[in-house]
Amino acid sequence: MSNDSPAPWRRHLSRAAFDYGALLAVLIGLIVAFELIIWRRSGQHFVTLSMLRINAAQIPDSVLVAVGMTYVLILGGIDLSVGSVLALSGAVLGVCLAKGKFPLPLAIVACLGVGLACGAVNGLLAVQWRLPSFIVTLGMLEMARGAAFLVTRMETLYIGSPVAGVAKASVLGVPLSFLIAVAAVAAGQFVLARTVFGRYVVAIGTNEEAVRLSGIDPRPVKLAVFMLCGLLASVAALVQTSRLRAADPNAASGFELQAIAAVVIGGTSLMGGRGSVVASFFGVLIIAVLGAGMTQLGAQETTKRLVTGGVIIAAAIADYYRRRMAKAGQE
Repeated sequence: MSNDSPAPWRRHLSRAAFDYGALLAVLIGLIVAFELIIWRRSGQHFVTLSMLRINAAQIPDSVLVAVGMTYVLILGGIDLSVGSVLALSGAVLGVCLAKGKFPLPLAIVACLGVGLACGAVNGLLAVQWRLPSFIVTLGMLEMARGAAFLVTRMETLYIGSPVAGVAKASVLGVPLSFLIAVAAVAAGQFVLARTVFGRYVVAIGTNEEAVRLSGIDPRPVKLAVFMLCGLLASVAALVQTSRLRAADPNAASGFELQAIAAVVIGGTSLMGGRGSVVASFFGVLIIAVLGAGMTQLGAQETTKRLVTGGVIIAAAIADYYRRRMAKAGQE
């Protein structure tokens, strides 16, 4: 090998910087495009303080779920149950506060416990019987949604003041929920990139059999990842329920697809072994800007879904060519 070849960590940093730069460019390009289009149509601005505050309050639940989904996809799995787990966790929180009159801390523990338990069931089934995570979490999607309807008796539970403080809290004008989401992104990226556990997650997603032959048992790691995903879904339920001041058993319907879309747009490989929590955060922002811009343009829900679907397909195609280029570079 030539002495002029860059060290592996330098190549990794260069690729990461390029990926982040590309995502940032897409995000800025979308903002500028919507600003120009909306200004020419109505004379109003797209980027306003009000719009920033609304998005800062609305995206934390999406960010939290995307962090967990990033880990699952890097592991080589998928979790289709996060939306239903979110709804069930919120339903348990609502029942504890509205009907059980539980103290808020105890209700929060119950809410988080539901997400952790659902994630544990997903992980145990996938690990113990080596079932495809697609099938396992598809079953949990139906079970958790059904349980949410049973717990709430198919009614929306209005909670009000007990959880309103979580949504109202802010630091220097920035919603506390948004800061919690950013902290989750920072912690998730640190664990993924700088800890042994994170390296195991990437290694298992790259080649699980090689990890097993090297003497490392991948089962505890896979179980922990699914539990983490379930826990973050329940934290997202707490954030969403506090914002809406109500627990709706129909909440987060299709949320799993939004999370997968954000993670794929962020560049995480659907084949496993590669991804970034920070890049997934950019993916959430891109989807949020797309949604906000099309809403201001008066686009219908069908148009939004068409555009979002097109973006997901484009991201998947970009991932295909990225993997081809990386493989060619290794050869």
